[in-house]
Amino acid sequence: MGTTISVYVDGMMDINTATISDLIQIPGIGEMIAHNIVAYRENNGPFNTVNELLQVEGIGEGRLSTLLEYVTVSGG
Repeated sequence: MGTTISVYVDGMMDINTATISDLIQIPGIGEMIAHNIVAYRENNGPFNTVNELLQVEGIGEGRLSTLLEYVTVSGG
């Protein structure tokens, strides 16, 4: 029996465990942004806060504000 990592925490997508396929289901995130999120996480470790998404190429204040209702971070 394997371990399952939950992508959702309290109904919000956990950007520390979400895959590209998971992320593209969020409004405002296409394949390129999803790839950038995963690449950033792989290069820098888990996100500490959702606001850290501002460090990801292609995510600015406007996009972040629309994502806040959909994403969260866990211990990763």
